[in-house]
Amino acid sequence: MRPFAPRRASLLASGIATAILMTWPMAVPAQSTPLTTAQVARFHAQAGVFRYRLGDFEITALSDGSVPQDLHALLRGTSLSEIDALLAHARRTNPVEASINAYLIDTGSRLMLVDVGAGDFFGPGYGGKLVARLKSVGVDPARISDILLTHVHTDHSGGLVREGKAQFPNATVHVGKGDVDFFLARQNQQGVNGYDKAYFEQATLSLSPYLAAGRIEPFSAVTELAPGVTAVPTPGHTPGHSFFRIESKGRSMTFIGDIVHVQAVQFPKPEITIAYDVDSDAARRQRLVQFRRLAQDGVVVAGAHLPFPGIGQVRTEGQGFAFVPVDPLDRDGL
Repeated sequence: MRPFAPRRASLLASGIATAILMTWPMAVPAQSTPLTTAQVARFHAQAGVFRYRLGDFEITALSDGSVPQDLHALLRGTSLSEIDALLAHARRTNPVEASINAYLIDTGSRLMLVDVGAGDFFGPGYGGKLVARLKSVGVDPARISDILLTHVHTDHSGGLVREGKAQFPNATVHVGKGDVDFFLARQNQQGVNGYDKAYFEQATLSLSPYLAAGRIEPFSAVTELAPGVTAVPTPGHTPGHSFFRIESKGRSMTFIGDIVHVQAVQFPKPEITIAYDVDSDAARRQRLVQFRRLAQDGVVVAGAHLPFPGIGQVRTEGQGFAFVPVDPLDRDGL
């Protein structure tokens, strides 16, 4: 997805973002006077990080930032009145802030990142916070062993590089083969069937250093990437879009990438698509199948563009679905 510039009523670079940049249970102090400089600094230092335990695995949600999205311009298969009614029901108005979430998985033997944010591609103020957030939890980018890309849109892969160099020099990138074939193909670099060339150019810039180093491992089927970590292709939004499922001590969690972009709209009305879909019909079908499955199984999910930290469960509600966020836990021994 791309940030929305209200004054120009146009779309900028290529990616998505964060609606709430706050660590539970941290909150802005309730007071009538402005925060002091020290209070602001302390709040921002603790923002954008959320830890979640899954068996022997520790998952840390990390916010890369947030970007505004003009849903009137972006959503397909709906009307402006329906969009506004769904947003009003959720106490939201257009444009909405969208989250760019990434997830650090500590398996005990490996440090893995699910998606890496937008990096510098959207410009100042629109994403690009992931590396600082990693360092705030004591993780140097050079320690990351694996990067699991749900797909190669810029808001998920842009953080791979800075000034053309790999930000994660020791990491192997795991990504669906369909995306590698589609976005990196030389003949596609000027765009395909109206799908803007920026998607292809930025994907090539992001992945090239890892390709040159032999650090990209594409997959095209359900694949175990490490003990308890499995890639599951879910094509539609992009040809290589994928889920990642992790399992430890009988518990599981699924990272669902861009199966959903707008919580207030696409859970109650999953048939509504978005301009970022490479194949909108396939994306619609995939969302319906996966929402039903996730609701039936009751597994914990983590969404790239659900309000930070984006962790919760999908349930049925009426003719559609709803998202239920996890409870915040801040206790030892869990």
